[in-house]
Amino acid sequence: MINNKRIAVVLPAYNAEKTLEATVRELPDLVDIRILVDDHSSDRTVDIAHRLGLQYYVHDRNYGYGRNQQTCYREALDAGADVVIMVHPDYQYTPLLVTAMASMIAYDVYDVVLGSRILGGRARQGGMPLWKYIANRLLTLFENTCMGAKLSEYHTGYRAFSGKVLQELPLLENSDDFVFDNQMLAQCVMFGFRMGEVSCPTKYFPEASSINFRRSVKYGLGVLLTSIQFRLQKLGLARFRIFSPKGRRLEPGTGTYYVRGAA
Repeated sequence: MINNKRIAVVLPAYNAEKTLEATVRELPDLVDIRILVDDHSSDRTVDIAHRLGLQYYVHDRNYGYGRNQQTCYREALDAGADVVIMVHPDYQYTPLLVTAMASMIAYDVYDVVLGSRILGGRARQGGMPLWKYIANRLLTLFENTCMGAKLSEYHTGYRAFSGKVLQELPLLENSDDFVFDNQMLAQCVMFGFRMGEVSCPTKYFPEASSINFRRSVKYGLGVLLTSIQFRLQKLGLARFRIFSPKGRRLEPGTGTYYVRGAA
């Protein structure tokens, strides 16, 4: 716990058997709840999660990264988490930053904290491919312009949220695919939550998961669409469910498409 707040780490997993244990071993002791959600992996991810003593949930089929996050956040809230940090189990983001990110929320400095690969200026030295770096910078510039924000990047998968954020955002209106990440941050800006960033080292290696060029293009187009929708809503020219306070939110007990494993 930090400042009497319960801290949860959620790990959205898909075929993460090679890197899961290294990720979990670096989680700080202050983490109260450790949850893995397996999106119907074909490897030994679930067996390793069981051996490591994680709470784990297994989807009955592969639903996608966005749906995986929905399950992660629903179960973390149901377990009583006050602060929830998403850590990818592919070991691309260091778990050693969990304490810093959780503290910024537990002490009510921010509602959302992102681990930015761009802050510090060492993304390329850490192995980020040039085309991904250029796309990241261009998309971030477009998003900041449309949303009136000043984030260093919107595309990191290392994120911490207060329980209030996860309860109030209409997350069930978002995509099941990778653009879920971007829609969620756009919602945070739209709803006025306080957002901070910490510098996070970049690690690219063969075992770390990464979407291919085709899916990256699809993701980029989704980012552009989300930004345009945000701007149209702000100007009063259109209304979208993902930005509606009446949109569908996470509710405990509604995840009938997955089962809990015995840790």
